Amino acid sequence: MRADRTTYATGDASVSTGMIDSRAPAGGHRAEPVPGEPLLTVEDLRVQFTRGGRRINAVNGLSYEMVPGRLMAIIGESGSGKSVSSRALMGLLPGTATITGSIRLDGRELIGLDEKELRKLRGGDIAMVFQDPARSLNPTMKIGAQITEAVRAHADLDKKGAQDRAVELLRLVRLPAPERRFHEYPHQLSGGMRQRVMIAIALAGEPRLLIADEATTALDVTTQAQIMELLVELRERLGMAVIMISHDLGLAASYAEDVVVMYAGRAVEHAPVQTLFSNVRMPYTRALLGAIPALEREPHSMLPVTPGQPPDMSALPRGCPFRPRCPNATDKCLEHPPFLEHEPDHWYACWHPAGTELDTAPAVTAAAAPATAAAHHSTAHDQGAAQ
Repeated sequence: MRADRTTYATGDASVSTGMIDSRAPAGGHRAEPVPGEPLLTVEDLRVQFTRGGRRINAVNGLSYEMVPGRLMAIIGESGSGKSVSSRALMGLLPGTATITGSIRLDGRELIGLDEKELRKLRGGDIAMVFQDPARSLNPTMKIGAQITEAVRAHADLDKKGAQDRAVELLRLVRLPAPERRFHEYPHQLSGGMRQRVMIAIALAGEPRLLIADEATTALDVTTQAQIMELLVELRERLGMAVIMISHDLGLAASYAEDVVVMYAGRAVEHAPVQTLFSNVRMPYTRALLGAIPALEREPHSMLPVTPGQPPDMSALPRGCPFRPRCPNATDKCLEHPPFLEHEPDHWYACWHPAGTELDTAPAVTAAAAPATAAAHHSTAHDQGAAQ
């Protein structure tokens, strides 16, 4: 098979991406886009685990759509179901999981695919970058060999061609001295460099959807900003969609275009990022916004704290899962709230949203979003790709 190559300017050099003919990648058939369909459609996704006789409802009716080329953040605290939902997209959940609902990629249903079909999907149409590259990379293999292995799994190239492509991928993710790094082991690289290697491996199959699951959590703030800048740059160049899984709403404010806020396995608010910050509706989302450090806060002031704990996913409260912690809760909240459209593309699940007469919590300024974004972008550009 002949590889069709496209050259992009990276600022310091031109990078040939070595794009393989996506119509027939090695290992199987790539789904063709369906006119008028979003790239990804998730409808009423539910994931349940059975452990020790208990049923754990990890994801409870999650729905959203992704169009090509967008960057969407799925935000929530630990246990909210955000990472479980992303692994459901990849078919990476254990056999103890029961999955219902619908996940469609270009109109093709993914739930129910056998393992052979899922292997073709992973790393091809959909790829994932995990939180800890030190655990994802093989410490006994040089990074060049690991990227080459990923390239050959998805492209009909000989060993030399795959190695050349691996170096190109290292250059594409802005790893300094890619030819030298190709021959190094993971322990010889910094955390930020290892995460760039993981992104290069994820790009080996030229995915149309890249999932970054807490991909910057283990990194320092400067390196975190550099990795996010890289993902934004790659999304724009390669035209792929990106789902960013994170607990950091400030990070989403800086880099995402759309935000889904999850709580107790459910989407509680979904909106374009600027709309979310300027007109938040769900009290839980407002609590997350209030916890973002901002320059406008009084010196030595305490960040607001939401009382209580996230619910037990095996014994969810009746009605709205945030009810036991919500300052606006009434008996009406014992009923399950519908997902309402407040304005175009802005959805929320709450009986007593922010700004209504029953709203008792203080307003939260949205000033934290621009301040956080400016800090991330300034730091990333000042430091470059050295990390």
